[in-house]
Amino acid sequence: MTPPVRSVGRAFGPSTGWRAAQAGGLIALAGLLAGAWLWPERSLPLFWNVVLPLLPASFLVTPALWRGVCPLATLNMVANRPGGRRLDGRLVPWAGAAGMVLLGLIVPARKFLLQTDGTAFAVLVGGVSLLALVLGAVFQTKAGFCNSLCPVLPVERLYGQRPLMDSGNPRCGDCDLCTPRGCLDLTVTKAVPQTLGPTRRTTGWLNTAFGAFAAGFPGFVYGFGTSAQVEVSQAGLIYLYVGMCTAVSYLTARLVVRAGKFRAEQALPVLAAAAAGAYYWFAAPGTAETLALGRSGMWMLRGVALGFVAWWLVGGRRAVGGR
Repeated sequence: MTPPVRSVGRAFGPSTGWRAAQAGGLIALAGLLAGAWLWPERSLPLFWNVVLPLLPASFLVTPALWRGVCPLATLNMVANRPGGRRLDGRLVPWAGAAGMVLLGLIVPARKFLLQTDGTAFAVLVGGVSLLALVLGAVFQTKAGFCNSLCPVLPVERLYGQRPLMDSGNPRCGDCDLCTPRGCLDLTVTKAVPQTLGPTRRTTGWLNTAFGAFAAGFPGFVYGFGTSAQVEVSQAGLIYLYVGMCTAVSYLTARLVVRAGKFRAEQALPVLAAAAAGAYYWFAAPGTAETLALGRSGMWMLRGVALGFVAWWLVGGRRAVGGR
């Protein structure tokens, strides 16, 4: 049974509540940078093991929750100016490819640098924040960063395809079509279909950038979750291992999809659930340790998270098959 659908957009915004939340996001970003620089031994575990695990769950509920308060999105839009460029509609299927590459570079770096080196973490976050500002000044509204280069965007799209909550648009009062199609803020349930185009009706979706990402993402998550913390000198081994797991995931998904002739609307929710479930399975020990929950707390976190992902898979609103 599909769970009750409630509206986010009608309740909050664009409104004073959302604006306050967005200001709070900027304050949190400044605090994160200061904490990583001054107190990395406390702030980094809190961010990686407690704060970050909240995001995938929020994407499953609706991407609008995070996209409404994300400090990088705020910086992106604050920098907007008249005459910004729109994202060419012909580039939409591949616009997020650079973001996927950034995600593939940043996430494995946790295992040899970002989870322990506060300076490196602060430089990375500061650099991405500056990038969001610059692209916001060059492109119209969200076209330059949030809807193209953001490394979180492909995960938002994958997990947001079957939202449990109806989402409004907490950012844009009037849509200016900065991204002609595939915008999560304009219509969350149609973002993936519009990104994939006609290929979603056949197995051809596997040949698109987003399709390849979705097929390989469960393996990417597994590879990251099963890799050990190493020295910087062994960074290449981490990338090789995670890359191999991603490739195996993609090839396996490709074989299954081609054999069963599964369309995107049939395969993508399963791939998203597999990736989300794997993420929470591997994240639970770190969260339990940071919060001092013990081994029983770790298993409780795993049970709750896997139950929620299963509920999402069964009860989420149909999205990918939309026109």
